[in-house]
This record gives sequence, C-alpha cells and structure tokens, in this order.
Amino acid sequence: MEQPPSPYSTTSPPYPTPTPYPLTFSVDYPDRPLDRLSTGLRFLWIIPIGIIASLLASGTISIESQNYSWSWAAGGILFVPVLLMLLFRKKYPRWWFDWNLELSRFLARVGAYALLLRDEYPSTDEEQAIHLDFAYPDASQLSRGLPLVKWLLAVPHWIVLWFLWIGAAVCVIIAWFAILFTGRYPRSLFDYVVGVVRWTLRVEAYAFLLITDRYPPFSLE
Repeated sequence: MEQPPSPYSTTSPPYPTPTPYPLTFSVDYPDRPLDRLSTGLRFLWIIPIGIIASLLASGTISIESQNYSWSWAAGGILFVPVLLMLLFRKKYPRWWFDWNLELSRFLARVGAYALLLRDEYPSTDEEQAIHLDFAYPDASQLSRGLPLVKWLLAVPHWIVLWFLWIGAAVCVIIAWFAILFTGRYPRSLFDYVVGVVRWTLRVEAYAFLLITDRYPPFSLE
C-alpha cells in the first residue's frame, strides 16, 4: 500500500517555470568568419537600407513652400491610434498589429546590421537570422487607462538603458576592430549587445506597441 508523504520530507516542491515575456528577440551567432570588407565599410553599405528604414519609421513627410503646404503619412509605429482604440473601444485592430510587428522586425534587421551582429544585407520581408516575435494580444484583457501612463512608468528602464547603450556602443567599436583582424565578433560582446536590444524592444512593446500590460523585466536575458 502506498505510504503518505512524510511531513518531514526534505524534498522541495518544484517551482513553476517563469512565463516568458510576450516579446522574444534573438540573433543567430555567426558561426563563420564575417565579411571584413562589409564590416569595414558598414557605415556606407547601410545608407540605402537606412534611408528606407527612416522613411518607414518617420511617420510623416512634409513639403512646404511659400504658396502651399502638404504632408502625408509615410509609416511609423502605430501608437496613438492604438492607444485611442484601447481607451474607447477595447480593441486592437489586427492589421494595425500586423503592421507594427512587420515594421518592428524590419527595423530590428536593419539595427542588427548596423550593430555588426550579422553581415547579410537586411531583407525587407524575410526573417533571415534576426528573430523577433510577439503574439496578437487579447484587447479585452488589456487595461483601458494604463496605456496613457506606460511611457511614464517606463522611465526607470530608459534611464538604465541610456547607460547600457553607452556600453553597447563601446562593444560595437571593439567588435569592429575584432572582425577586421580576426573575422569574428567576440561572443561575450555579441551576447551583451543582443541583450541590450532585447531589453529595449521589451520596453517598447510595453510602452509604445501596447501589446501587454506586463511590466518589462530589468534583464538582458
């Protein structure tokens, strides 16, 4: 007959696995020598795709002269419209979400290229080696009023990230020289830079993409 568990048992109950944050980001570490010419001239190679990224992310383009003024939307992350829809309708339109997701993925690919993490030229539509994902939220479970103050609640993160990005800039400079001489991005520097980008994206997901009410962790992992 099975004996009941002893009240003096030293076996600890299993702890639940922490739920991953709704936004995930990773970059495949290049297991091959990186292109030294592409790395050395990255500040030039990135200009064409950088122009496209800036046009998509800028939000509006304006033309003004003495006789007329004209402006139109060029892109940008949809923040204020989503905020208003959550506030008044408790709704996050799916096609708005899809736009924010795909634009975030594209900007992440351009950012990874600029940070020397990969040497494939950023694609406008293919995932490549940059993996960014977040699930479509259930708007009925999101707070109506919290999006109004999320930018303020995220201030502690922005302060920490300001210092972390200084460190990331130093890492990229060191990695630039390392790639030119060895063809390799030092793994510790690579992981740190990816971690800073991941942290930043999680804060953006909370404060601006508005896909979750879960406060971002203070973590590079």
